[in-house]
Amino acid sequence: MLYGTHHGWLHGWLRRTVGCTQQAADLAQDTFVRLLMRGQPISDRAPRALLARIARGLVIDHWRRDALERAYLEALAQLPEPSYPSPEVRHEALQCLERIAQMLDGVKPVVREAFLLYQLGGLNHAQVALELGVSSRTVERHVAGALLHCYRVCYETAP
Repeated sequence: MLYGTHHGWLHGWLRRTVGCTQQAADLAQDTFVRLLMRGQPISDRAPRALLARIARGLVIDHWRRDALERAYLEALAQLPEPSYPSPEVRHEALQCLERIAQMLDGVKPVVREAFLLYQLGGLNHAQVALELGVSSRTVERHVAGALLHCYRVCYETAP
């Protein structure tokens, strides 16, 4: 009943938001799947608001994945042809980058940047501090805070 009543509206809203009918269809389906997987009763009071909230999160994830993929492909374009990774390796790298992005979701941008420069950029604390215009001690706190956040995301269960 909920699907039949609201699917057309949701698909239209998503189509206007993402600009692609096929992507909108995928996101609409994913929205209803998420709704069902919540394991909570669905209220009749404001179903569109709930659907829109879930869909908005999925759209943000979609945009983040697209931006991540574009940045990765731009970085790959800088490599010499012989060292260009296979499609399988590119796919696996994109999945890893997406998992990292999801883990760092909710961390302040400056903390995320310090963490990524230190962990993936190969810079030490002093170099990151110089790059960001902060002290080495601040970089140490940022990196430690990001690591703690990642640990909590991976190992602590929500109440």
